[in-house]
Amino acid sequence: MIERVKTGIEALDKALNGGIPARNMVLVSGGAGTGKSTFCMQFLCNGAKKFGEKGLYVSTEQREEDLRKQAEQYGWNLMELEEKGLLKIIFIDIVKEDHFLERLREAIKLFRPKRLVIDSMTTLSDYTAVTDYSKKSWTFAQIQSEIIPTAVTESIMTKKILVALISELREFDSTVLLTSELPEGTNALSADNISEFITDGVIVLTYLGMASGARSMRVRKMRYTSHDKKSMPFEITDKGVELMEKAGTF
Repeated sequence: MIERVKTGIEALDKALNGGIPARNMVLVSGGAGTGKSTFCMQFLCNGAKKFGEKGLYVSTEQREEDLRKQAEQYGWNLMELEEKGLLKIIFIDIVKEDHFLERLREAIKLFRPKRLVIDSMTTLSDYTAVTDYSKKSWTFAQIQSEIIPTAVTESIMTKKILVALISELREFDSTVLLTSELPEGTNALSADNISEFITDGVIVLTYLGMASGARSMRVRKMRYTSHDKKSMPFEITDKGVELMEKAGTF
């Protein structure tokens, strides 16, 4: 029987046939303002409050105090969860710091989260040149001499780094959500065009219409489980992400 991690959003868990398969790496993609960060924080808060599961939120864009303030509008007291040892938030400025992976490893090993969020993969892939994978684990000389004989492109370097990151995350006992920013009107599933292939699942958040502010959620991919493939309209209310209708049939 497949072990599952419930999102705490009833209709989504039904669409996933009971929840996300445990230890899956799931990409949460969408344009600006579609609710990616809110959805991910709700995933951690629901895990802590409903199931007593520890959650770690790693941000490369918003500082801890900004995330706490943002959560208040949904009635989520992050400080209370942090004081109980059920939630930890860390901000890593990867533009100024060059030890992202070292800090990430340390935080996971010390906190041992059941649920992990990395927000965002877009920022990470945009600045791979300053991460310790590009400086230590994968040098241009190594890639050119050991992997491919031709010149190394930025795309190849990004792919190697993201594959290495995902591989390392699989060593931990965590179910992981990773966000990716999508430009309006694109048919892509990630900003880097790589993450959707190396992760286990993809959940896409989109606007149904800018005027109405309505949004939709669709599970485009999820390994190790059957899932509803229909788009599910949702709203962001004062309680967070709320699906407007129950999931359809499989």
